[in-house]
Amino acid sequence: MSQRDTIMMEKKRVKDYMTYDVVTVNAHGTVRDVTEAIKKTHHDGFPVVDNAKEVVGYISARDLLFAHPATPIEQVMSRHLIVADPDMSVNDAARVIFRSGIQKLPVVDEDNKLIGIISNADVIRSQIEHVSPDKVFKFIETLKKLYGVEPTLRRGSVPINDLLPTQSKIYEDELEGRMYEIKKGLAEPLIVVRRPGRWILVDGHHRAIAAKRLGIKNLDAYIIEVRENIELGMERTARTLNLHTLDDIKVLDYARHPLVALTHRLVRHG
Repeated sequence: MSQRDTIMMEKKRVKDYMTYDVVTVNAHGTVRDVTEAIKKTHHDGFPVVDNAKEVVGYISARDLLFAHPATPIEQVMSRHLIVADPDMSVNDAARVIFRSGIQKLPVVDEDNKLIGIISNADVIRSQIEHVSPDKVFKFIETLKKLYGVEPTLRRGSVPINDLLPTQSKIYEDELEGRMYEIKKGLAEPLIVVRRPGRWILVDGHHRAIAAKRLGIKNLDAYIIEVRENIELGMERTARTLNLHTLDDIKVLDYARHPLVALTHRLVRHG
């Protein structure tokens, strides 16, 4: 099996992004119980389970409209429930969520017992700063053409504090997202070039800074090995930008993010 085939098999699964700690309501409860659960959790809906913890329906805030507080949940819940398997790909779950117009998809095991829930927000988060296999191999091809080298690729752990950054600024909002992903074990691998005496960070600056803030010493990465002792163009760029360690990267706040600025301009001239 080729390196490309191996990496392509590393697909994102629902079980990697779903929330395991799910608030549920019992099918034998009442509308009053659901109302109290909404007040307590600020959620807008819940999977409905029976006494055996099997999923039997879903109830949302809109199902409570005009319902008496004493009405049994079974009478107002939706029984036509779409569920996901934990080994389903995130892309397939995304198609179900967005085509059906639902916000949350209960995840069940082979016995139909609830083990988690995946939301549209989880799906979106899974796609942010996605490191695709093509991205890695295109970069390798670029190195071959520019420098006449034959890099090799491996997956491994890299030391955060030894990385040479090649990007001068990152954004606080994206940084917070990467910190959340790292805490949940969902971070994408970095892309790093390893040549004699140096680790060069190609992709994943937000993730690297997030790890540093969290006190993490090493991160998973696609490591592109260049055996030849030659200076790469990105190293010269780093030197021009006065970048030596991750501490040299500037973290910009929300207001300075280019997308936010563009939105503001559109609002002013709209």
